[in-house]
This record gives sequence, structure tokens and C-alpha cells, in this order.
Amino acid sequence: MEEEKLRLLDSQFAKFLAKRSSLAGNNRQQFRELVCKLSMSLAAGDSCLPLTEEEEELVERSGMAGEGANPLVVWQKRLYLQRIFAHEKRLADQLLHLAHDSKLVAGNPSLLDTLFTGSVDKETDWQRISAERALEHSFLIISGGPGTGKTSTVVKILALLLGLMGPKLRVGLAAPTGKAAMRLQESIRSSVSQLTLPAAVQENIPSQAHTLHRLLGVRRFSPFFAHCAENPLPYDVVVIDEASMVDLALMSKLVDALRPGSRLILLGDKNQLASVESGAVLADLTEALPENTVELKKSYRFDEGIKAFAEAINSGDSGRAWEIMTGGEPENVSLLQEEATGYGGENYCNYMQAVHQAQSLEEYKKLFSLLDSFKILCALRNGPTGVSGINEQVERYLTAKGYDCFSSPWYQGRPVMVTRNDYALDLYNGDIGICMEDPERPGTMKVWFERSDGTLQGLLPGRLSSCETVYALTIHKSQGTEIGEVLVILPEHDSTLITRELLYTAVTRAALRVKVKGSRPVFDLAVARKIERFSGLAIRLKENRKEREENGCPCKGGGRSRGSRGGAC
Repeated sequence: MEEEKLRLLDSQFAKFLAKRSSLAGNNRQQFRELVCKLSMSLAAGDSCLPLTEEEEELVERSGMAGEGANPLVVWQKRLYLQRIFAHEKRLADQLLHLAHDSKLVAGNPSLLDTLFTGSVDKETDWQRISAERALEHSFLIISGGPGTGKTSTVVKILALLLGLMGPKLRVGLAAPTGKAAMRLQESIRSSVSQLTLPAAVQENIPSQAHTLHRLLGVRRFSPFFAHCAENPLPYDVVVIDEASMVDLALMSKLVDALRPGSRLILLGDKNQLASVESGAVLADLTEALPENTVELKKSYRFDEGIKAFAEAINSGDSGRAWEIMTGGEPENVSLLQEEATGYGGENYCNYMQAVHQAQSLEEYKKLFSLLDSFKILCALRNGPTGVSGINEQVERYLTAKGYDCFSSPWYQGRPVMVTRNDYALDLYNGDIGICMEDPERPGTMKVWFERSDGTLQGLLPGRLSSCETVYALTIHKSQGTEIGEVLVILPEHDSTLITRELLYTAVTRAALRVKVKGSRPVFDLAVARKIERFSGLAIRLKENRKEREENGCPCKGGGRSRGSRGGAC
């Protein structure tokens, strides 16, 4: 393995373990290279590394593998770090327990009929099926693309549970990022307002959503949360939106923190990008637990042109996708022929004009809507077609148009994204703010953030420990957002980072219009390349379920006893 392809962390970690192994000579070098591969694969999002028989035998002889105090674990010809193996094993055990924890709530046919009026053309009503499954199972996954009604479905499910189980039912809402949490609560409020519900039910459907970290209770300078098995969450039902973004460790800690007897509902699109950290949890769960999964298939609000484009990408049909972009129909999906910086810069000129007219906090709030109406999404972070290059080019364009973006790093209207969680300020990775003058203190610049209660919070720039300009952002960072129009910029040359899931995620951020800047060869290669993450979660769930069924596990179909945290029966 070429040393220059490794991060320093990969190399030093492998060197550390190899030096302490019982191997010598060529065997030690082979072991070191294997650990390097493992470390690199973890950075790429895998939770483990597949092994050949020879590699498995080498690791076993190293003295570094085995459950317990050893740093590595070998299971099913897969090499794990001990910590990730423990998360995966515990998550599989607990989710299987939760999946079989059937707590049937007797349904009210009239209430079901009221909430789910049925399909006029006799199509299968997957939303109603989701509700019926939610009454049968303690664990439910509702998967579906944009506009399929995941949030409205879960609101109806909550209304059903509240109507059948009483108004004292405690419900917790969360999402992985602050922006996604804000979107969830906005969707919940909108869906509730469109339903005719008894006052006692409507009043008890929560309208406040939190980030997952805040829900679990962050402990500063600690990897552990306040809520855990010993101090479970106080909710009877927990709903998590954008679940595809949740990594293996965080999902394990969430499930660990559920109180015995509670219900868990995950919402997400299994075709989107998986989490930045290790694992592809939502995709693994939908594969291994089909009886606990319902996929919503009918789109109610998503634009048909964008939907067809996204479906062509998701199916790997690059020819059809390219034809949609270049054929002139639909008009709102197209290949950008002009310079990307000029097109993007002109859109942001409209934003900057509004910035210089805004004088009050109420007017500042409208600036966030303008930012959400257009965004440049880049496949890469660095380079002329990456986030860093495009942001600089847009700032130069705006400066040439009379909006000075270089006289001060904190200029009027600068949009910034937080890049690291700051629990003291209640700011999280992905939160977006706008730099504007404090109306009450002329000459004082602050960065303003939207809060969940609809207010704005202004912070002095010096208090922000880590943030970056965000006229353009990576597609990864755009997850959990809804944007009016997106301009997707592909690199000039192929990169293994450009995948089908990446393009699908970018396209499905758009509500009204999609433009793509890129060449046909790069686009075709991207659509053809599908992410393959190595994980043992799905196979572990399938094997454990089969074993429990063969052994006549008493927990199948029964409830999880109070105090049981998902170990072996």
C-alpha cells in the first residue's frame, strides 16, 4: 500500500497495533497494511473490512483480535474496531428485540377512515398501511422519496395513538441536524392545521423538534449522553426524521436510551446518501426488517419533472436522465450552458439587494427564505468546481456588482454555515446564519440564526468557533433541507466521490427547479457508480432473527420486559 494514500492517523494507528502484535517480519508488515485498510475504510463510512481466509488467519495470529480488551474483532470474515463492533452488536440485539415487541393497540376503524380517506383510483394506500403497522409494532420505518407524505403520515399516526392511548402519551421529535429539526416541526405544524382532530388530540401533538444530540442530552467533553439505558428518555413514542443521516454509533445510543415499552418511528429516504460517519443504518434496517418497514410510493407535492429526473438517476438510467436535462421538457430540469459563477452570482445579487434594504429583525427573517430559494450544491469541497472555489468566485462576482465582500471578513449579508457542534451556544454542524448589523447597536455586526420558536438569535462573530461562507455548500451538507432551486456543479473530471446517491440527494433537495453544470462523461460515470458500504448490521439482524425463530425465542410476539435492554433472551 502506498504510504502517500494514507492519512497520518491511519498510518500511525496501524504502526501502533503492528508493533504490539505477536507477529514479526513480513507477517507484521501485512498486518500493518491490513489495519491501514481498516482505518481508511472507516473514514470512508464502512463499519468493517471484509477479509479473505488468509487475512482472517493472520489477524487471529496477531493477538490483537477478540471480544473484550482487544482493539480488533473478527466476525463473519469481517474485521472491526472493538468499539464499532460493540455498537453494531448492541444495536442489532436491541432493534431485533424492539422489532418483535408487538404491542397491539386496538384500532378504531372510524378514526382510521377519517384520517385516511382512501384512494379514488383504488391504489394501495401505503400511508394507511403505515398507520396500521404502527398500531401493531413498537418499531416502524417509513421510507419514501420527497413529497410522499412521510411527515403527514406520522402526524396521523400520532393522532391515532393519542386518540387510542390517551392524551398523556408523551412524544419526542428529533432530526440529525438543526435545519432538519426545524423543517420537521414546520411540517408537523402544517399537517396538524390541515386535519380535523379532537381538541384533546390536536393539543397534544408536539410542535417542537430537537436535534438528536439535544434530545439525548449532550455532556460536554464526553462521548456519552445524559439519556442512556440507566436514564432513559421520558417519551412513549420517539420519531426521528432524516434517519438516513444517522450513523451506527448515534443510532445505537438512541435505541439504548429508549424507555422500556416505548415506540420508535424512523422517517427517511433509503436512496439518499448514508451518514457521513460509519454505517448505512437505514438501508440495512429496511433490508433486514421488511415486516417493520413501509415504503411510501405516491408523490403528492413533488414536481413531476424533478421526480422523473430523480427516478432516472436512482435507477441508474443515465441516458434517460440526460435526455430529461437536455430535451427541453420539463422546463424546470435543465443542463446549464452558461458560466456557473455568472448564473449563481446573478441569483445572489437579488439576495444582496434585499440584504442592503433590510433594517429590522422582521426583515432579516425574510432573508433566510431568500437563501432557501436558491443554492449552489457542489459534489466536491476543494478545487475550482468545489465549495471553496465557487464561494470565492461568487464573492468576486458580487463585489464586481457593487456588493463589497472583501473589505471585511464579516460583511453585510455574508451567509455562513456552522461546521462544528457548539453545545454552549446551541448551534450544530449545518446550521446557517447571516451576518447583519444589529438594529439596536448600529455599527455592530452579528451573525443571526433562526431558532425553533421563530425568533432570531444574534451572536458576535468572535463567538463562532468554526464556520464557513455558504453561497455554495457540499451536497452532503444539504441533506435535510428543502431549496427552491438548486444548481448542481459536477467536477470537470471524474472522481470516485461522485455517485448515484450523491446526485439523487442533490436533485431531491429542489422543490421547483434543478440545473446541472457538468459534462456528459462525468454525469454518466456518476449515475453508474453506486455506493457500496461494508457493514454487518443487516446480516447480523437476519441471522439473529433466524436463530431466535428456530429456538422458539419467547420474546417473539411478546413485549420487552421493563429493565430489559435488548440482550440475549
